[in-house]
Amino acid sequence: MNKPLLCLEGIGKSFGPVDVLKDISLSVMPGEVLGILGENGAGKSTLLKIISGIYTPSVGKIYIGDQTFNALDPITARRHGVAMIPQEFNLVPTLRVYENVFLGQELRRAGLLDHATMRKRTQELLASLEVNLNPDMPIERLSVAEKQMVEVARVLVNDARILILDEPTTVLTDREVAVLFGVVRALVAKGVTILFISHKLKEVKDLCDRLLILRDGEQVELCTTDTLSEEEMARKMVGRELSQIYPAKRAPLSSDHMPPALQVRGLCLKDKLQDIDLEVHRGEVLGLAGLVGAGRTEIAETIMGLRRKEQGEILIDGEAVTIRSPNAAHALGLAYLSEDRQGKGLILSFNVMQNITALSLKRYVRGFIQHRAERRRAEHYQQRLSIKASNLAAPVSLLSGGNQQKVYFSKLLDIEPDILILDEPTRGIDISAKQQIYRLIRNLTEQNKAVIVISSELEEIIGIADRVLVVREGQIAVELKGADINEEHIMLYAAGARQNNNYERAGN
Repeated sequence: MNKPLLCLEGIGKSFGPVDVLKDISLSVMPGEVLGILGENGAGKSTLLKIISGIYTPSVGKIYIGDQTFNALDPITARRHGVAMIPQEFNLVPTLRVYENVFLGQELRRAGLLDHATMRKRTQELLASLEVNLNPDMPIERLSVAEKQMVEVARVLVNDARILILDEPTTVLTDREVAVLFGVVRALVAKGVTILFISHKLKEVKDLCDRLLILRDGEQVELCTTDTLSEEEMARKMVGRELSQIYPAKRAPLSSDHMPPALQVRGLCLKDKLQDIDLEVHRGEVLGLAGLVGAGRTEIAETIMGLRRKEQGEILIDGEAVTIRSPNAAHALGLAYLSEDRQGKGLILSFNVMQNITALSLKRYVRGFIQHRAERRRAEHYQQRLSIKASNLAAPVSLLSGGNQQKVYFSKLLDIEPDILILDEPTRGIDISAKQQIYRLIRNLTEQNKAVIVISSELEEIIGIADRVLVVREGQIAVELKGADINEEHIMLYAAGARQNNNYERAGN
């Protein structure tokens, strides 16, 4: 009879007076996939960081095979076969892909680094993930989805016995998810134990054998996956009933007498975008769908002045504008939520309040910073978005990924923009918080603001967008409205299996 590969006995963790984990006990078998569910701040990532040696438990024991540990450190955990793909990337931006894949586990020949073998092995690993990526490409030039696949390649270098996946699919399309899950199932067949965190309950249902559900740091359920429906999973996570996730869409708006809030004509970006035309009206949510690498993020970054366009025109309320930087965009009423919240959105060394007011700080300066007004505003967003933080002076780096996302959202709202471009706005957010974000987006449109949502989750695009533009290979493939906004249509156009020769670009 097989013995458990991993056992936890009475694991608890406190940060000062705050207990974030309480008496967690479980056993996981070789070749088993254990899903770990819970709202943001429930303790999921803390538990996985204890298993991977990043955090030391305040109480309890860890068993790996026949070995007993009061605590692990990252080197000891790795030596005993524990590997982790974290929710936030742990890559060195200035190093190349292959250097990151083998960082800390470099191959040598005759005492020297064996660059040729590491390049070749990296190419093989990426090919197994169906990723066409140059091993010599610097990490800082990759998209978020490409960085995610590099993280996967890193853990495949070693023969891990326990693989931890913390929200690995949040920026991947269905195709990339299918490839990743194929790799996971192949590892399971070899006896590798998988610990899987995801807020996508369908993925959990499809992949996991058993579930551990946490709420407020406590273990509320440990059961086989087939005993719970997705609705029951969500209910146990939040401890209450959840109503409809997506708010009702508004009736189509008549825009004949008003120019679009934002209009883009003939936008081109070297080797990335070709002749992009789009428009979004006040009171509307425009969705941008497409496969990873299709150019959705590049459209947003070019509009915001983060990339220099080759040609094209941007109009706000019918007036042509020049945008050469994000500051210029902000002055014109635009705000952009990047898909890379830690790399481009938040200042991790700043506290919660400082991050919320980072873009709007001048409004709180009257000779010197009015900290009382700044704090009141931060408290407003903490309550409005249900940000879980011990206090507003806590470093944002200590918050869960979902609560960091809420802080980032608050940062944008505090500059009071009229046009918001949201790139993967619910990345790493639990189902209850997603519901809050969707209602917030709809409330913004009811305040006559225009919103563009970029998302790799088809369900999200379908549920929240009033119109959808499908982006393929740097071009707009089709515009979808009404009943045509469905998974089949989006995927057929995104993959190039269907063409729309009659598509008329915005403004024509």
